[in-house]
This record gives sequence, structure tokens and C-alpha cells, in this order.
Amino acid sequence: LQWSFVVATITEIPPVAFLPNFVVQRKVLKPLRTQTGGTIMAGKLAVDRGWAINVGGGFHHCSSDKGGGFCAYADITLAIKFLFERVPGVSKATIIDLDAHQGNGHERDFMDDPRVYILDAYNRYIYPGDGFAKRAIKRRVELESGTEDTEYLQKVHTHVEGALNEFKPDIIVYNAGTDILDGDPLGGLAISPQGIVKRDEVVFRAGRRRGIPVLMVTSGGYQKKTARIIADSILNLHSLGLIQLPAPAAGHSRLEQMVRDSAKDLSNLSLQ
Repeated sequence: LQWSFVVATITEIPPVAFLPNFVVQRKVLKPLRTQTGGTIMAGKLAVDRGWAINVGGGFHHCSSDKGGGFCAYADITLAIKFLFERVPGVSKATIIDLDAHQGNGHERDFMDDPRVYILDAYNRYIYPGDGFAKRAIKRRVELESGTEDTEYLQKVHTHVEGALNEFKPDIIVYNAGTDILDGDPLGGLAISPQGIVKRDEVVFRAGRRRGIPVLMVTSGGYQKKTARIIADSILNLHSLGLIQLPAPAAGHSRLEQMVRDSAKDLSNLSLQ
């Protein structure tokens, strides 16, 4: 990452190659490092509080030695390894990757690690098509382009329940990409906003029912309206009691303002 042309290749933004690296570090990589730090922090908070959401992160195409697909830091891998090494009582993790793309980065990192169980549901016809990385997936759900809500939610429910019945983790790392949204230019699926909200609810219900902490990252999503959907989903989780603020005095209105502010920041970042 000390070479601008490498960063340009990873982020798929060719003009970055012509910028001095100190500019690339400050303008391109620092925001990604901040999100990566957020994922690691959220892992610790999830263990402490039962849940945490990083409105960012989910760089699932980056492995420990190689970036790609706009992912320059392997935040999912880093968060899990941090928990294994630094947080007592965390020795097993389940990754539930529901971004539209295969999460080949964390799959390569945990290829031969029996402590990590990976469920990955993705559009089988799009990037990255990493056949080697697929060997790490314990539950592979390959979707057809244009898959809609009914089929998608049925498969998510079946495989999330099945994964958590097969393997009893100490934490769930949930990669909640919104690039499954109908009309997304990169995802190729056709899930409605309501379908995304319901999908997140399915994952949190499954984890909370079993008493497993959930760390959620928001990953891909390439339409302006995805930020609003993320905010609506978080508010839905709160209204159902699946997430709660740590301070009892902080009510729904405070959470709503926090989520709206985060959604606005995320929307501005995606537009930039």
C-alpha cells in the first residue's frame, strides 16, 4: 500500500495511480483504516454487550496478503484474530456473509482453521469467482442472478439456522452487504428494501435466540438509497428488541438520530 499503483489496482480507481502516495494514504486509505478499526472495536463491543454494528467495514475481498475488489484491509480477519488472541472466552467464530459477492478474502485466511465456520450466500455469476477460496465455505449458497425476496429469504433462514445448529460459535460476524438490492449495478440480485430489513432480522433473531453475540458490518452497496435502508434496518432491529442501547436512559429518538447521522455520512462517502 506504499505504492499508489497498487492502491489504484485494489480500489479499481485508475487515477489513484498518479497521486503521490502521501495523498493516497490520507484521502483513500485512512478512511478504510478507520472503518477497519471500527470493525475490530465492534468485535470487542459485541462480546461485551451482545451486539455491535459498524456502519462501514466488511472488506471481504482482502486477505492477509492481498487486496482486491475495493478492499485494502482484511477487517473481518483482523477482528476475529483480535478476539481469539485478546478476548477471553472467544475461541470459535461463524462468518455469515450475505453480501452479493463471494467473501474470498476471509475464506482464504481461514481456509484450514477449524475455529471458523463460513456461510456464504452470493451471486454465482459475478466477481470474484474464486474457486480456491470456495473450499473454505462450510455452507455455500450460490444464487442465480435476479433472485427475489421469497426464494432468497427462505434460503437465508434455512442456512443460517442450519449453520448455527451445526457449529456453536462464541461470536457471529455478519457481513450485511446491501448490494443484493434490486437495481444495484454490481450485485445482480433483485431483493427489495423490505427484504433486506427482513434478512438482517433473521440473522439477529437466530443469534440472539442462542445467546451468541453478533458483530455486523455493512459491506457493499452501490446505490445512494442503500444508506437509508441500512438505517431503517437498524431501527427495525431496535424496535423489535434485538438490539438495545447500553444506557437505559437513551431512548429510541436518540438511536434514530445516531442512525440517521451515520446513514448521512455513509451516503456522502459512497457518493465521493
